[in-house]
Amino acid sequence: MTLNQFKLLYQERLALLYPENEIHSILQIVCENLLNWSRSDFLMNDQEEMSLLQEEILQNSLRELSTSKPVQYITGKAHFYGHEFTVNEHTLIPRQETEELVDMIIKDHKKESYLNIIDIGTGTGCIGLSLKAAKPSCIVTLMDVSKEALATAQSNADHLKTPVKTILQDILGLDTLPEKYGIIVSNPPYVRDLEKVEIHKNVLNNEPHLALFVDDNNALVFYRKIMELSKNALQPNGILYFEINQYLPEEMKALATELGFKSEVFKDLNGNYRMMKCERILKI
Repeated sequence: MTLNQFKLLYQERLALLYPENEIHSILQIVCENLLNWSRSDFLMNDQEEMSLLQEEILQNSLRELSTSKPVQYITGKAHFYGHEFTVNEHTLIPRQETEELVDMIIKDHKKESYLNIIDIGTGTGCIGLSLKAAKPSCIVTLMDVSKEALATAQSNADHLKTPVKTILQDILGLDTLPEKYGIIVSNPPYVRDLEKVEIHKNVLNNEPHLALFVDDNNALVFYRKIMELSKNALQPNGILYFEINQYLPEEMKALATELGFKSEVFKDLNGNYRMMKCERILKI
């Protein structure tokens, strides 16, 4: 079979799961990551007959994709803020809105060369490691409750040559954070059970629920805990950053006020409230 024939086959088999342009992008990702093709190979080799091994790889990938398995879990790779990260069933797939959070932090602190940073609920490590890569003189700590996720984050740190500290810990079980930080950042679980109906099947059936969902009646449990810990863990003029549930910006601002923070929420490129910045209100 030729690549052109595979393009038609992928479009036919995946039409009920993805729009046409996304299917094209998925096939390109498969070819680049599993066949080691360059982008120009993908564009220029569409008429050439493939080897049996190449055909087998594309057929197997299509079989997995047809079950709604995300392409990143098939290739084991995801791209985030200009870096390649290993991903697996123990970690969320890094997303564009989280890149916007990282970009905000880097721009906010572009004049500061040294910062002590902790990334709580790190998953792949994409937030903390991207900050470390952008600001190598900073000290970065990655924390997660999952030993498998933390091992993945450490593997990504090794691959990116970004030395970091790691802590295996359930944030809900802590009374204090181990150090004082200039930046505390977290993308904790925030999707309520009632919102599962909005979640695409490829996410719902494959990504770790531990990192995604919270109880409807206690949706801000992680934010409350992290804010409480941050009261004593933020350095003077330190800032707390969150990725948040787009449906709960007012509830988040109310929580921040209750716990002694001034806060601001920001929309992502899709127009959804997705980022939050908090600073301690210092008593005079």
